[in-house]
Amino acid sequence: MKLIYAIAVFGVLFLVLLSSGCINTSPPVQTPTAVPTAVPTTAVLAPTLAPNPFPNALAINQYATYGDEKQNGKATVYGYSVKPTYSWTDPSWNSPRQMLDASQPLEIQRGYNLEKTQIGNTFLFVYIRVENTGQKAIFAPSAKQFVVYSNGQTYSYSPVYGPEVIIDTVTDSQYRNQRGQRDPIEYIQPGGNPIQGYLIYDIPANFSPDTTYVLSNLDYKNSAVWKLG
Repeated sequence: MKLIYAIAVFGVLFLVLLSSGCINTSPPVQTPTAVPTAVPTTAVLAPTLAPNPFPNALAINQYATYGDEKQNGKATVYGYSVKPTYSWTDPSWNSPRQMLDASQPLEIQRGYNLEKTQIGNTFLFVYIRVENTGQKAIFAPSAKQFVVYSNGQTYSYSPVYGPEVIIDTVTDSQYRNQRGQRDPIEYIQPGGNPIQGYLIYDIPANFSPDTTYVLSNLDYKNSAVWKLG
């Protein structure tokens, strides 16, 4: 009798627990394992740098030597400047009235003939100096022996109109021969003054000094390259 009573009590207790949710009869929920998704990778290529065409180029104010035996000289590019336009005057081209209008007597004339570049270009002034370092006279390279190389293109100088041309704000004259003149051989005597001056190049305005060079065949067996930047 006691056994029947105990079973009845246990049954009532089980039903109470079941109705209150204390006993979970549902099967356990399986949490799916996350599978990592492979992220496609894109290869990042390093930028390809253009090869340096003149790895041994000299810097501004560095000298290159030329000549042989007792005939020795040296040359350098000692500076450069950039001008979108420039103005100039020359007594052989301009009348006395024009020159008087441009300046007071005995003063350096202010330039007033305007020189323009091609569209999209600028004027690059390159300053060159050549000296005699030997015991005999040595010839100075001509202006046409200096060219500018920039972005794969070579540029020859643009000569001014005459030997007396004065360019506004520029104190030097053009290096060696002028427009319309023949290219005579010009010698520098031992201990004599160096030959120096500017050469003007009409080049693209977006040029970079770091990739622009001045090339010169100084004589039949010696050449030199200078990097502007």
